[in-house]
Amino acid sequence: MWISRATWPRASPLSSGALKQFSHRLRVDTNGKGLYEITRPLARWLSDCAIDTGLLTVFVQHTSASLTVQENADPDVQSDLNAFFNRIAPEDHRLYRHTCEGPDDMPAHIRAALTLTQLSIPVESGHLALGTWQGVYLFEHRAAAHRRSVVLHLLGE
Repeated sequence: MWISRATWPRASPLSSGALKQFSHRLRVDTNGKGLYEITRPLARWLSDCAIDTGLLTVFVQHTSASLTVQENADPDVQSDLNAFFNRIAPEDHRLYRHTCEGPDDMPAHIRAALTLTQLSIPVESGHLALGTWQGVYLFEHRAAAHRRSVVLHLLGE
């Protein structure tokens, strides 16, 4: 198929404004394994930044926790995800060499390796461009309570 250069879409800037950057650390206290929704604190911080269009990077600074965008309407989704990860990375010290930090540590590393430590979320009209049923979650993979650090970086105008 041949495409004429005359009809090929050309990139054009969304605006001529100067880009701004913001960063913040969000502390998330967990009570053990599970998904902890952080959409509201992200949205509150974003509104303080007064950015109309941009990209938010969310990064968790841990090797036994992760991030995910998931359905936030039905709590059964979270239960099913927890059950699934318990099946694919069981807490059985006979399966792992790295056991010095407890029976849940190596499975937590595996779960984090299979998920994400960083998310990129578009910002449109000053809001996270999430779908209707989407929420942003910190996914705690350890059994004990932890204080997790999530770094936010916003670039936009």
